[in-house]
Order: sequence, then structure tokens, then C-alpha cells
Amino acid sequence: MKIKAAVLKGFNQPLVIEEKELPSLENGQVLVRITASGVCGSDVHMWKGEDPRTPLPLILGHEGVGVVEEVKGEKKDIFADKIKPGDFIIWDRGVTCGNCYFCVVKRESSLCPNRKVYGIIRDGCYATHLILLKETKIIKVEEKINPAILTPASCSGATTAHTIELCDISEGDTIIIQGPGPMGIFALTFAQERGADKVIVVGTDEDKERLKLCLEFGATKILNINETSFEERLSYIKEETKGLGADVVIDCTGSPYAIKEGLKMTAPGGTYTLPGVATPIGSIPISFYEDVARKNVRIQGVWVSDTRHLYQAVKLVLSKKYPFEKLITHRFELKEATEALKVVDARKAMKAVLVS
Repeated sequence: MKIKAAVLKGFNQPLVIEEKELPSLENGQVLVRITASGVCGSDVHMWKGEDPRTPLPLILGHEGVGVVEEVKGEKKDIFADKIKPGDFIIWDRGVTCGNCYFCVVKRESSLCPNRKVYGIIRDGCYATHLILLKETKIIKVEEKINPAILTPASCSGATTAHTIELCDISEGDTIIIQGPGPMGIFALTFAQERGADKVIVVGTDEDKERLKLCLEFGATKILNINETSFEERLSYIKEETKGLGADVVIDCTGSPYAIKEGLKMTAPGGTYTLPGVATPIGSIPISFYEDVARKNVRIQGVWVSDTRHLYQAVKLVLSKKYPFEKLITHRFELKEATEALKVVDARKAMKAVLVS
């Protein structure tokens, strides 16, 4: 079967639209017609050669949803329902081995050294069709929803669900979110679901429209770092928390400056969480005595997600409690994939999606 795909052949070069021949399905594999593929910030990093994991050539796209066209043998979703042609599905972008120390003993499959990721390690969703491996974990979506709206759950939503699990938000907590992109929006909504009392989102002049959108999603306060000094922001946080600071700070930017500032905003006994560091950013000087040890602060790394986190993100979007449809600001055809990457790189889109 021939498909069309947007192929990354050289870093910082336009993607090449090619016809490719798909192999015959093996037992347990699923052929899915891609109806929407999210253009993630991580895709931009790979396109620019900033992610050391990126092989060439590669079909990008790790955020995908689609309709099943063919199943070889029997394949079931996570609820043991048989997958059949015509089903609308979303899948865990990472395929893990299920046998290693991290999968079996630690039960942290996101750390599986054998993890294969669609659109990162193997060909992904910037295509008309994709073959899902037998080991892929699939969620059948029965509810009617525009496919584009569900795509961010694959990565931004799932990784944020993992973040919320690790930072252990309690009712009444004050949360700071650095970066009002798709991951920041998911963090904002998940924090509210956990019972956070105040959720404050920090952004820049480039984020003005995104910050406004955060208010629609329930943010208590938005802070623009170009309109306030660090001292003013820290003073505001202290006033709102009786001098303590935020119980949890979630960095969705991966910016060294954000990390230094966020640690100072974290309350004693609080948690500073790092889901936004997706590529190498070098060393960062930290005042460990003042900002970490003396305050008993926990610095929590977050690496990707597993299927339970994807499930949580999908359920949150499908609940329709929040206006996730407003995340999707730009839609492109497959042949416009390079333009979509440029728009995301220029921060002109909250979320761009390739649709068919």
C-alpha cells in the first residue's frame, strides 16, 4: 500500500513530501488512517537538530489520532475491546518492552531503555497512514469529538498528567505554572482537578494571548515577566501565600532563567517540577543551600509518560469541562507540514495540527 508522508531528510531543511510503500501487516498490527497529527514543540527541536535522539530520514509526528482501516489477526484496546476497522483511536506514542527493570520492577515504563516512540525513534504521524506495532497500547474513543482537539492529549496532556502525579498536589495548594503553552494549559486544568486553591501562570510578552486564554481555563492570576520585575512577582507570590511561596512550581518552558526564578518562588517543603526540559540545556548555577537544602525543596524531573497518563489526559479532554477546542489555533494540510513547523517555531500558534 502506498501512502504520503512528510519526511525529515535534513535538519533545518523543508520536509519532503514522498510516496512510501507500507509493508504488509504482521499479526497484531493495526493500520490507521491519520485524521489529525499535532505539531509539537518537540517536533521543532527535532527538525532543527536539537534533539540528539533524531535519526535521519524520519517521518515526524508523535501526537496522532485516526481511524482504523485494517487489523491483522486480533488486537484489543486497553479495556480488552476488540479493535476493528472504522474505530476512532488514540494510542500511546511510546512502545515499551515490558520486560526490563524499569517496566517490571520500578513500574516506570517511561524510563524503559528500549522505548520506541512514533515520530521520534521510528516513523510517525506526519503521514496519511501509520502502522501501529502489536505492542502499542490503544484507547478506543467512543465519544464524538473533532480529532484535532484530542491530539494534544498524546504528548502535552499525557506528560502533564505524569507531572501532576509526581508533584502530588493537595487541596488548597498554590501552584505556579511557568509557560502558558499547551503543556501549561494542561497543568492548569489538572491542578484544578486536584483541588488547587490558586493557580498562577507566568509568561512573556510573546505569550499575551496565551496568558489571556489561561484565564478562560480558570487561572487565578497571570503574570507577564516583561511587565513586572522578579521582585514584584516574588512579592505577589509571598503576599498570596502568607509569606511561604508556592507549594508546587511547574516549569513548562525548559528555560534556565525560569528554573532559577521558579526555585526562589517555591515554598519550604515544596516541589519544583521540570516537564519542560525536553532537550539538553546545559548547566545551570543554583544556590543549593538557600533555594533547595535550607528549604527542603524537592526538584522533580519528568520524562515523558506512560499509558495511564494518556488515559487521564484523554478523559480530561473528553469531559468538556474546559475549552480545549480553543487550544487549536492553526490547521494545516500534510503538504504544509514545513510551514506548520515554522509557525510553531515562531510561537504564532498555541497549537498547530495537520488535518486530513
